[in-house]
Amino acid sequence: MSDHYIEFQHVSMSFGDNAVLKDVSFFIDRGETAVIMGRSGVGKSVSLKLLMGFLTPDEGRILVAGNDVTNWTERQFEEIRRYVTMVFQSGALFDSLTVADNVAFPMVSRGTRQDPAEIDRRVEELLEMLEVKQFAEMLPADLPTGTKRAVAIARALAEDPEVIFYDEPTTMVDPLMAAHVSDLIVRLKKTLHKTSIVVTHDTHLGKKLADRVIFLHEGRVGFFGPWAELEASDDPVLKNFLLQDELIPALDSTL
Repeated sequence: MSDHYIEFQHVSMSFGDNAVLKDVSFFIDRGETAVIMGRSGVGKSVSLKLLMGFLTPDEGRILVAGNDVTNWTERQFEEIRRYVTMVFQSGALFDSLTVADNVAFPMVSRGTRQDPAEIDRRVEELLEMLEVKQFAEMLPADLPTGTKRAVAIARALAEDPEVIFYDEPTTMVDPLMAAHVSDLIVRLKKTLHKTSIVVTHDTHLGKKLADRVIFLHEGRVGFFGPWAELEASDDPVLKNFLLQDELIPALDSTL
């Protein structure tokens, strides 16, 4: 089937006449963090939606955790989403639930009997880990975007998934909050060692996180490999992409 934990094999995806992905292949091994980069509209977020089963490819195969999920049904994907989870750019929090209840929701709704005290302990642990414990009784509408992202990450971790996908975790927030969210994700990588894919345009975050970089250009894989090789490349498209952030300082929220 595949020696890799996650793999795209010659995947193509179009929306009408717009070919978003064209014969895309890449792989990620267990415990690695891959960063998908590229300009807007090249299929970064579409790749995550294909992996989660929200979209079905026109061609090619998609493998997750040893399973060929290319043509899986929604019921089959419901099972795999118990250990493969996604942090959406919007946060996708429930507006009518408090922060604590949002984080508890995956554990409460899974359909198995769990000790309420154990759920409360896990929620408190996650809120503290993501540094949002002080917001536990607030509603998402009262939180800034960056804090919502941190809460969404806490909720994604609630069921102790094997795999986490992050969709543009530092976009649409101010630079200091972007640096804070970035630091949180880097810390989670170092402490939890989850298999992860991070979709981002943020080269500072990419450099901190990437075991492998998947650079998409005009719907194809323009580069696949470690960050050091990306930086050393003479490809003008890659060089121009990396230069775009040189005028933006890399912030460190711990300073």
